[in-house]
Amino acid sequence: MTQDQGVNRDQVEHGLMAADSSERSSDVEKNVKPFKSSSQSKGSEGPFGNEENAEVKYKTMTWWQAGMIMIAETISLGILSLPSVLAEIGMVGGVILILGLGAVATYTGYVIGQFKLAYPGVHNMADAGEVMLGGIGREIFGAAQILFLILIMGSHILTFSIMMNTITEHATCSIVFGIVGLAVSLICTLPRTLRRVSYMAIASFISILAAVLITMVGVGIEKAGHDKVQATAVAPFSKAFLATTNIVFAYAGHVGFFSFISEMKEPETYMKSLYLLQGCDVSMYLLVAVVIYRYAGVDVASPALGSTSGILPKLAYGIAIPTIVIAGVINGHVAAKFVYVRLFRGTDKMSRDTWGAFFRWALIVLVLWTAAWIIAEAIPVFNDLLGLVSALFASWFTYGLSGVFWLYMNHGRYGESKKKMALTAVNVCIFFIGLILCVLGLYASGTAIGNDSKGRNGSFSCADNSKSKT
Repeated sequence: MTQDQGVNRDQVEHGLMAADSSERSSDVEKNVKPFKSSSQSKGSEGPFGNEENAEVKYKTMTWWQAGMIMIAETISLGILSLPSVLAEIGMVGGVILILGLGAVATYTGYVIGQFKLAYPGVHNMADAGEVMLGGIGREIFGAAQILFLILIMGSHILTFSIMMNTITEHATCSIVFGIVGLAVSLICTLPRTLRRVSYMAIASFISILAAVLITMVGVGIEKAGHDKVQATAVAPFSKAFLATTNIVFAYAGHVGFFSFISEMKEPETYMKSLYLLQGCDVSMYLLVAVVIYRYAGVDVASPALGSTSGILPKLAYGIAIPTIVIAGVINGHVAAKFVYVRLFRGTDKMSRDTWGAFFRWALIVLVLWTAAWIIAEAIPVFNDLLGLVSALFASWFTYGLSGVFWLYMNHGRYGESKKKMALTAVNVCIFFIGLILCVLGLYASGTAIGNDSKGRNGSFSCADNSKSKT
């Protein structure tokens, strides 16, 4: 780590938000040496180069379109596990964790924006790893990112099969429903630019909002007199920490932020997108978790859409289909774009609109979604899969690594002022939050997966997976 790899003051002062740009610029290093990858320059034009004469233009999103993509990516499956989190650790502990982890996620999202403006050529976590650690960092961070995204894609295929089992009353083998989910997701991931996907993101947000509203109203009517609600709860450590990792998963959208900013017309408006996301997700998470748990009680289902009875679960899942599919598609798009940029960056293949380019993109998409389907069948319990994903990767991409990014940008300046010393302490703590979530989360999710694999929820099973609880 060298002094000449700091952040250019002008980039940050004119980035993020004009109102407090002078404060932000003091938080990072000056006089940056331009970042170049091992293959070619990743300069101020970003990963897609000069698009003036490009057949396919990527840098087309406005801040609100980026914000809607971030909302659709983040507010999806995570929200469906939160009522069961409160059932496991109690109302008070759950609310504190939802608010606290949400506040930290807002700050870490801001740090990612700082890092992107400092190094405009960074398109993904692999590029960020290369900035800090060279080629080794690129490979480690890149492998972690692609595995994380595939696991999230797998969780969406799993939820699709749960949804189909609920709507059809287990009309056929769950594996068949998983294959259908794979096919639908693959087709929707074929557009190559995020701007096209952003319009689907609006439908995704509307669908999850309508689905949880139906569930909240349903449980309120069916179980108005429910008294099995606990302000605090005592649970085995592995179950309690698995519940905590499910909250972490609810804020796990940060892995795609570099990619989203790269396709914005004006990357400096990213903070508007972040605030739109965090305002929506924290408020929705709190409302949905508290209301559904208040009425469904300790026996609340996970995903939460199954907490009602009769026709309501089918109605809720039917309305949630756009979210179940599109949120997975956004993660699939980020994963495919990571591979595509890695293979063709710096060549005219990036911007060509030909059948050959389409075939290359479609082949990448097919391979990634097939891998996701295999994972969905191997870990067929919703909360267990979310816990594993959160422990391995969301702990770092949403929390721990942002602390590392800040420390890297401010190397050599940790003690220059009281504010800087305080921020240094904050970001060191964020790094250790990521480490603790990873280590303890792996233990908790591993224990749960081992226990559930011995029961009816075995891997590659045709059994009905729509009745699982936490």
